[in-house]
This record gives sequence, structure tokens and C-alpha cells, in this order.
Amino acid sequence: MLKILLFILVIQLIYVSAYTLRMILTLKGQKYIAALISTVEVTVYVLGLNVVLKYLDQVASLAVYAIGYAVGILIGAWIEEKIALGYVTVKVISNEINGGIANALRDKGYGVTAWLGSGRDGERLVMEILAKRKNQNKLYQSILDLDPKAFVITVEPKQFHGGFWTKAIRK
Repeated sequence: MLKILLFILVIQLIYVSAYTLRMILTLKGQKYIAALISTVEVTVYVLGLNVVLKYLDQVASLAVYAIGYAVGILIGAWIEEKIALGYVTVKVISNEINGGIANALRDKGYGVTAWLGSGRDGERLVMEILAKRKNQNKLYQSILDLDPKAFVITVEPKQFHGGFWTKAIRK
């Protein structure tokens, strides 16, 4: 019975990791990769469900199936996080309005659009920066190194049109 429980666990880890990864990729617009993953996912799902249904009278098999599902979600999300597909837009609001931060970030290769904004306590430098998601942490650290008090918001853009980044993204 231990071999069967281990098999159920492994099947669930593979299935749910693939399922989670496929869902995330679908949401990010990577439909062809998601479709490819779904073929593996459904095959593994049918195999795992078949085994669980054969041993439905064993509470342990159902428990292992459920635990494998939960852990599979975590593994799938971890894999997607490591792959870090896509781009992020980072909005930065800084008290340092002299423009040095924007130029320093440009020198590091980031596309920065900057303008002056008006905050409660006066003028602020507002910057919008597009970066690959895999470079997000490095960008964030660069911003904080330049202005530790900066207000930073990160979002994931869904579509791009225009600008110098559009040509680079389509390559």
C-alpha cells in the first residue's frame, strides 16, 4: 500500500504543478505553452484519478491525494516564480526631484519615463519603469539604493503598444 500512496502523491504533485503552471501561463497570455502543458496534465490526471478510485475505500489514499494537491499548487507557483515570465511596470514617487534617480536607472538599462507631480508636501518626481519580471528584484534594490524613502508600486502590464520597448518585446 505504501507504493500506491507514494505513486498517488507523485502523480498529484506532477498534475497539480502542471495545472497551476498552466493556469498562470494562460493568464499571462502564453496560450500555446499552456496548451502543451495541458496535454501532460490531463494524462497524468486520468492516471492518478484511476488509482485513487481503485483505492477509494482506503482513507489514506484520499488523504495523500488531497495533500498532493495542496503541495502541487505550491510547487507550480514556485516554478512560475523561478521562470518569472513577462514584464512589470514599476511606479516610483520620490522626493528627489533633481532627475538623478531617473538618469541613474537609465544608465543601468531601464526605460524610465519621468515627470513632476504634486504631493501633499510639495513637488515629487514620478517615474514609470518597464522591466522584465526576472529583473524586478534588482530594479527594486537599485531604486532603494538611490532613494531609500521612495514610494514604489509594481504592477504586471497585460498589453503593450508604442514606445521603444515594444520592438524589443516582440523579438
